[in-house]
Amino acid sequence: MTPPTSPDRRPDEQALLLAAGLADLVVEAIGGAAGSLRGLLGRADAADIAQDAAADLRARGRLALDRLAPAQDGPGGLAHMEVLAREAVARRAAAAAGPGE
Repeated sequence: MTPPTSPDRRPDEQALLLAAGLADLVVEAIGGAAGSLRGLLGRADAADIAQDAAADLRARGRLALDRLAPAQDGPGGLAHMEVLAREAVARRAAAAAGPGE
């Protein structure tokens, strides 16, 4: 086990330790994500999973933008659950229409 960092370290040294710890955490997370991605690539429904992930990312992006800027629907834009509900309705309508329509 590593010894705890001493509070009497210089600020630049503490910043370096924080940056190194953050970098290590990012590398670990990327490694875990890469392992999960390898597992997903072997699945028969990988295309469906990729489409769902893209739709989720678009919804997340829309929510992030709505939080940052006021929209026509009032301060802050639509509520989080409203955006998710509209996205679910759109997905069901697209699935009911069938592929290629």
